[in-house]
Amino acid sequence: MAKVIIGGKEETYEEGTRLVDIAEKHQSEYKDDIVLAKYKGSLTELSKAVTGVAELQFLTTADKDGRRAYRRSVVFLLQRALMDVYPLPANPYLRVEHSLGQGDFCTLEGVGEITEEDLQELKKVMLDLVEKDVPLKKYSIKTTQAKEMFHSFNMKDKEQLLKYRTSSNINVYDLDGCIDYFYGYMVPSTRYLKYFDLLKFEHGFMLMYPDGSLPGIDTRVVAEFKKPMKLFSVQQAASDFGQIMGVPTVGALNEVIAKGKIRDLVLSQEAIFERNIGELAGIIASNKDVKFVMMAGPSSSGKTTFSHKLSAQLRALGCVPHPLPLDDFYLNRDQMPIDEYGEKDFEAIEGLDIPYFNECMVKLLKGERVLLPNFNFKIGKREYNDHYMQLGKNDILVIEGIHGLNDRMSSSLPAESKYKIYLSALTQLSIDEHNPLSTADGRLIRRIVRDARTRATTAAETIAMWDSVRRGEEKNIFPFQEKADYIFNTALIYEMAVLKLYVDPMLYAIEPDHPMYAEAKRLIKLLDYFLPMAPDVIPNNSLVREFIGGSCIL
Repeated sequence: MAKVIIGGKEETYEEGTRLVDIAEKHQSEYKDDIVLAKYKGSLTELSKAVTGVAELQFLTTADKDGRRAYRRSVVFLLQRALMDVYPLPANPYLRVEHSLGQGDFCTLEGVGEITEEDLQELKKVMLDLVEKDVPLKKYSIKTTQAKEMFHSFNMKDKEQLLKYRTSSNINVYDLDGCIDYFYGYMVPSTRYLKYFDLLKFEHGFMLMYPDGSLPGIDTRVVAEFKKPMKLFSVQQAASDFGQIMGVPTVGALNEVIAKGKIRDLVLSQEAIFERNIGELAGIIASNKDVKFVMMAGPSSSGKTTFSHKLSAQLRALGCVPHPLPLDDFYLNRDQMPIDEYGEKDFEAIEGLDIPYFNECMVKLLKGERVLLPNFNFKIGKREYNDHYMQLGKNDILVIEGIHGLNDRMSSSLPAESKYKIYLSALTQLSIDEHNPLSTADGRLIRRIVRDARTRATTAAETIAMWDSVRRGEEKNIFPFQEKADYIFNTALIYEMAVLKLYVDPMLYAIEPDHPMYAEAKRLIKLLDYFLPMAPDVIPNNSLVREFIGGSCIL
């Protein structure tokens, strides 16, 4: 007999009982659908059988790992449905381009423009497969065999990706004759995949999922699609750039590294990056009404280096930029608002002295001389250290903070006096046709490397904080990104290959019994797709240097 310990209580089952059967017994205890498990200290699919004695924890679609498994599996369901809607010899080429809101933007090549009617038919076939409860079968095959198979399927991205895999075997999934390889775990069968939608959008369509980014959201309701057109245009530009450079995927980047051509790619990417900042500076400098550049972005989007680079470009155009962090307008620590967990909420906009900020900015706009505060984080209070400022004809304040795009922060300032910039690292790469590279993962890896170097923070500590950081972004930053006058993409097409050198040892240092081990293992697997590149080809003014060190700017 096998024994599992769930929430401190021991249960006995026949050896070989599947986790999915135990999950069904406990589903009524959970508000959200159980889709994954943590068994014997590791993330595990529900198809696994129990043996021996071990602790068991169920993960639902409200958990980040559960959401990932659900979304991956819905993509696989879409692939299988396409086989019925477009039978051979049509063989349409599905590409999951990138995430957008709570969905993925997809395109379909080889069958003409997809219509609303096509999508409704496709959705019906998907729901029919859900009703049939078709299993997602996993099995291991030789990597060489997988390459030949994906070549025959015309999945060129996967074929190229596997060229640089060192493992002799890989796991593939079979959904009623549809075979594919996915990065991560899947649900056991199609009956778990009830909640999704297909929406016509631009030259493709959106595959929408339930939300789950913040506590309390109903994970059985598909999220609303709000059409973030500014963000979409930047993501499309990023994808187009990858295609122009001949590096749209991880496999293509590996090809450049293996052939010794990475220096040319780095120099081209850096040149384009500088050109884009120069063009943005030109837009700002040409508008003489602009006195406040309001800048915001999620964690590790490169705000510090970007603000220095933008200031340099503004100076070259005759402007006089002055950096001003919104953090200097924090309320004193004893006045901070309290969050739902009873902790001081340093990310809430209510933690900033909004009236005082507006008062100072209005006076500066009028040409008055103003004494500005500096926030002392050691004692948790604002201080005044002769930091006087008076704006002249060519002076511009470059204001950076997570609430920079929120109109509440600068409600007293005329709209024409402000220029709002949203920064994010929107990666240009996909892992392959059906697996886009997560922007959030890229930022997390950036932060692990930077915080280890500048704050002596371990990878485990950074990972442990990340969920809280992400909740703050979902609440305080992402809702305002479409209010930006300009969205600037700080991702560099080669960066994961160099970050890998720094972050891999830190992730391997996390022991199997540590609570953050599962996430570290997931990131290690992700980075294993990349060939490493040496940092010596990266210029010392590159934004990547903010994270790996050696910057001449900071």
